[in-house]
Amino acid sequence: DYSRRLPDLPPRLEDHPELLEKVPECQTPFALHVEAEDGAVRIFFKVPAESPTVRGYAGILHDALDGASRAEILEVPVDFYQAMGLQDAVSGQRLRGMGAIVARLKARVESLPG
Repeated sequence: DYSRRLPDLPPRLEDHPELLEKVPECQTPFALHVEAEDGAVRIFFKVPAESPTVRGYAGILHDALDGASRAEILEVPVDFYQAMGLQDAVSGQRLRGMGAIVARLKARVESLPG
């Protein structure tokens, strides 16, 4: 369900892939972009449709964090997936990729101006 709910990139990002940051630690091609808008953080992910597990994880992150404050995002533990029990459902390599996605997201949020 979350994989299908992940929004497509807006054309301004789809047409400019250089604005997206790749997450090389993730086995699946994964890229993200964050920006600040009136005190809220907007999150954009690019994940192939043929990767429903990682796309679903991105959908969970998007659903939970898009529009959140910087502080709320920075408080998310890198291994928050463990509280969801995902370590019982996916491989260790995928878990490392998921942790890398959250770490990279938090690093980008920390680097936002303002």
